[in-house]
Amino acid sequence: MPGLIKRDDIDEVRTRTDIKAVVEAFVSLKPAGIGSYKGLCPFHDERSPSFHVRPQVGTYHCFGCGESGDAISFLMKMNHTSFAETVEQLAARVGLELHYEDGGKGPDRESVGKRQRLLDAHKVAEEFYRAQLQTPEAAEGQKMLAERGFTPADAAQFGVGYAPQGWDALLRHLRNKGFTDDELKLTGLMSEGQRGIYDRFRGRLIWPIRDLTGATIGFGARKLYEDDPGPKYLNTPETQLYKKSQVLYGIDLAKREISKQKRIVVVEGYTDVMAAQLAGVGTAVATCGTAFGTDHIKIARRLLSDFGGGGEVIFCFDGDAAGQKAALRAFQEDQRFVAQTYVCVEPSGMDPCELRQERGDEAVVELIESKRPLFEFAIKVGLVKHDLNTVEGRVNALREAAPVVAAIRDPAMRPGYARELAGWLGMDPNEVMRSVRAAGGRARHAAPAQGHDDASQGEAAPSPGAAPVWERPDTRDPVVRMEREALEVVLQHPNSLSAEAWQAVYGAHFVAPAHAAVKDAIVNAAAAQTPMSRWVEAIRESVPEPLAAFVAELAVVPLPAASDDQLALYCRGIMNRLFDIQINHAKAELLGRLQRLAIDAPPEEAQALNRELMELEMRRRSLRAET
Repeated sequence: MPGLIKRDDIDEVRTRTDIKAVVEAFVSLKPAGIGSYKGLCPFHDERSPSFHVRPQVGTYHCFGCGESGDAISFLMKMNHTSFAETVEQLAARVGLELHYEDGGKGPDRESVGKRQRLLDAHKVAEEFYRAQLQTPEAAEGQKMLAERGFTPADAAQFGVGYAPQGWDALLRHLRNKGFTDDELKLTGLMSEGQRGIYDRFRGRLIWPIRDLTGATIGFGARKLYEDDPGPKYLNTPETQLYKKSQVLYGIDLAKREISKQKRIVVVEGYTDVMAAQLAGVGTAVATCGTAFGTDHIKIARRLLSDFGGGGEVIFCFDGDAAGQKAALRAFQEDQRFVAQTYVCVEPSGMDPCELRQERGDEAVVELIESKRPLFEFAIKVGLVKHDLNTVEGRVNALREAAPVVAAIRDPAMRPGYARELAGWLGMDPNEVMRSVRAAGGRARHAAPAQGHDDASQGEAAPSPGAAPVWERPDTRDPVVRMEREALEVVLQHPNSLSAEAWQAVYGAHFVAPAHAAVKDAIVNAAAAQTPMSRWVEAIRESVPEPLAAFVAELAVVPLPAASDDQLALYCRGIMNRLFDIQINHAKAELLGRLQRLAIDAPPEEAQALNRELMELEMRRRSLRAET
């Protein structure tokens, strides 16, 4: 199992990574002052750019939605990858070999190289299959797509291709591209017999299966010819790249809409994903030859930001027995979500692809919007197994349904569904409610409360008033305004500060509590000799959580300077004003001490205090002359 990546290596990744280049893969940036760039925010819809990037300190901030962070957090949010995965990707990008704590081991250069070769082989294979779909041999595949309502443009959008009927068409193509047989054996694209390796997919329609980053990691293949002895659908076997329990077909196309709408729609097949997305349900995905399980839930939760509730998971299953069974399996995983889970089943049993063919795009959208709570579906599926015309049947149905109602997460909804259940059973509501409470008590005693995943375990709801309220400083006050400007300079250009300027920072007394908290974090980061690659992030991590976005804002706001000389003059002037305020505080303290001197105090004490006051005044006048 991989250990934690060493902190020094993470810092080195930050240092070597150009955040502007990372962001520009997703956002078009334009200059916005010296060393600052801006563009349209990728995290929310906007017409005017409010998303700022400052490469010098390696951070970004959106003044519209408040999203902020460094290159690592940006890629984590855009690609929905974990911290370690993102650091490893960036390390590979800059050619840095990572080291791990506690003897753990991550991907070394050789492993990274092998993985990249597998990805390259899949990319070449996808291009090959797509080209083959345009050939006369693929007529049967073209016909099948057309019969299901898909145009050539639709097929191209989803990367659909065709595998020729021969035994080695792809094999020969990949060999010609420089791939060895040993490499191809690891891809899952080949099968192996007594005479060597040969194409795994032959005479089939091909769908590329991609991960969250859009890289092709496997394929799904649909049978076209009656003489094909294989199964109707054949997928890539488990490989280094492809783990069927950890991939969702269509996720690369749906991830943005899922994050934006806080909704994910799970359908059953490749053509269902195509039909749903083309009909306007841009959040549709499907599992690849396996049930929707724990690893799929982790992907969905990351996309939904499923930690505070408010999202929706909608399962769209066929109306047959297999579809009901799939819905009940999904219900067993329901408690792993904070998001509300729903199910929609087309009454006549049509899947989204068939529904789109028969009734058009609107019918697919209406099907999704006809969703009903998954627990309601699970209750009713359980009821039909019992003869509700008999006392025994009703009692047994209640015993089966009561735990389902008790498992409803929202306590305000349980009484309502208990009453609904009583109506469906024709039983006394009080009796049903007692059974629900008893079932809930048995469940609580049977096992401890289960966290949702590593990201939410151990979190407790804060008690009212436990944390201070961090109000945004009112910069109409000239002193508060000066404090903010000083923090902007220190966060953005710490290396330009003189020793005297740092003395002003260390000794400054900020009146705005938020400014004081940021200043304390700056002092801690400077004392720890934090490198520039970690400068802003270290300060963000050190301040109270409500101020993290405020720090990012201060770190990217454009400074009023049109040239490097103007910028240096501005920074010096701001720090001189900060020092001026510090001098005024020191003078006030000395004057107080002077006034408190006893009448019989030695005259030398008063003389020393007056000398200090004179020196401070001379220093103050010198600073004002420079400003």
